[in-house]
Amino acid sequence: MIEMSGQTDRYLFHRGEHRQAYGYLGAHPSRTSTIFRVWAPNAKSVAVVGDFNSWVARAEDYCKKLNNEGIWEIEISKVKKGFLYKYQIETSWGERILKADPYGFSSELRPNTASIVTGLPKFRWGDKRWLNKREVGYQRPVNIYEVHLGSWKKQEDGNFYNYREIAKLLVDYLTDMKYTHIELMPLVEHPLDASWGYQGVGYYSITSRYGSAEDFMYFVNYLHQHGIGVILDWVPGHFCKDAHGLYRFDGGACYEYEDAVLGENEWGSANFNVARNEVRSFLVSNLYFWLKEFHIDGIRMDAISNMLYYTRDNELHENQRSVEFLQFLNQTVHEEYPDVMLIAEDSSAWPLVTKYPMDGGLGFDGKWNMGWMNDTLKYMEIDPFFRKNHHGKLTFSFMYAFSENFILALSHDEVVHGKKSILNKMPGYYENKLNHVKTLYAYQMAHPGKKLNFMGNEFAQGLEWRFYEELEWKVLEENKGCQSIQKYTRALNELYLKEKALWYDGQDGFEWIEHENIEENMLIFLRKTPDMKEVFIAVFNFSGKNQEKYKIGVPFAGGYECLLNSNETRFGGYDIGKKKTYQTIDSSWNYREQHIEVDIAGNTALFLKYRKK
Repeated sequence: MIEMSGQTDRYLFHRGEHRQAYGYLGAHPSRTSTIFRVWAPNAKSVAVVGDFNSWVARAEDYCKKLNNEGIWEIEISKVKKGFLYKYQIETSWGERILKADPYGFSSELRPNTASIVTGLPKFRWGDKRWLNKREVGYQRPVNIYEVHLGSWKKQEDGNFYNYREIAKLLVDYLTDMKYTHIELMPLVEHPLDASWGYQGVGYYSITSRYGSAEDFMYFVNYLHQHGIGVILDWVPGHFCKDAHGLYRFDGGACYEYEDAVLGENEWGSANFNVARNEVRSFLVSNLYFWLKEFHIDGIRMDAISNMLYYTRDNELHENQRSVEFLQFLNQTVHEEYPDVMLIAEDSSAWPLVTKYPMDGGLGFDGKWNMGWMNDTLKYMEIDPFFRKNHHGKLTFSFMYAFSENFILALSHDEVVHGKKSILNKMPGYYENKLNHVKTLYAYQMAHPGKKLNFMGNEFAQGLEWRFYEELEWKVLEENKGCQSIQKYTRALNELYLKEKALWYDGQDGFEWIEHENIEENMLIFLRKTPDMKEVFIAVFNFSGKNQEKYKIGVPFAGGYECLLNSNETRFGGYDIGKKKTYQTIDSSWNYREQHIEVDIAGNTALFLKYRKK
């Protein structure tokens, strides 16, 4: 923790430039007492109440106002770690309200809402080797497994696993499945399980559902020691309106906009007023909190489009306050943590999301490609007989694939609220659905961009995701179809890790071979390294029709080895096109001097790698 004087802390906080405001504000215990500091600019008075005074403020529990900008402070003797507390805030009109600490490091398990005196969490880290080699360089493999900790797996009695317990289970699974990163849905303290953490209250308090802050530090440390990066979902745009939280914290608009158009959103939560300096310090410091204290490797910022735009009088407007804040936030973080990924979940067409602020960009390192996800899933839901009329849904994404540093996400949002599971989005009988799922995953893996898949998708569970129960792990014990999808996902992930041509995402790493065969629903393209030492051909048959001796123009003479075929028997197929190596024929095709002829089953994907003569 950077040592500062209180005066410096307050100066930076009110300027919106404090990067570690949590070291000053909040509750900070010593062996004999605890100092409490809170920002409440509209309050008439502030007192600290808790189990140490039977929740009734005594004369000696009232805070002193330090300056005209609204920071209140008190040191209370004999209040130590483990005590419960809240701030009793008297509004400008004399009402007394109880609020949890915005900078509290620990909270009671819901439905209780008090903050807990703990002090800054401490842990003996053992991930120095991981941190020393960590880098954001976009030309590296990134294959993310998105997880909701409360429903990935549960204990036999239905209770949650502790962070320490589930760390070992996840590492075994992630290692076996060949994922590079895990992305955790928000872990800030939140009152409602059904919000999945996206409507938070305690931004500095790791949710107590799964244990303590130190337990989560163990979680991150354990994953790092096993070579797995940790990305955390974070919500800088809005917060829930529960009475004990940030909403109308001191009776007036404190963390939110006073203007209801800017301050409210469609989810029933309040938008952060990122134009206010103290709110900027709160959010910037919170991001530093997760990166510095918890060694998080990446932050995926949720609902960025809600920050960039607002609607007034039925017209859409750009929120320039948010643009400036996001640029400031990303640039500030990158100054100290250039090796951390900052990812935007933005469903809009806002330009230059992953470009430098100095060039007019927002400064993110990656952006979820929502257009790819929506178009691809709509295409896959169509019966193959009618897909020829929708071929553009497959090819359009390549028009803008290199305009941003994209992440291709098949996320939780697509398998909940009646949208059906990935498996049940697919047309046809069960066997057809399985083939479509394999082709979808192969297309995601071959398409330029980093990868993300939500838990349960990797073995094609039939049910939509339910946050209140664990995944359908039992189907893997008896359902050969789910087993085959899991095997195929593992094989895809392993191929992606091994082959640089599949994760080199520069524009010079892609080349079309065939994209206009609409009638037969075929799609073929090259993935390659710039030096052409590695050349892959991805072949997709999105029709239900088998193709025999299908001609493919190739760049070099020699052999093309089939490294992966979704129709192999080990993946539940029939080994149509099981030939392992295709030799070139000295005859031009697809505007190339030589070609190969392949057999490929309907609803199948092939990955071919060039081998010299």
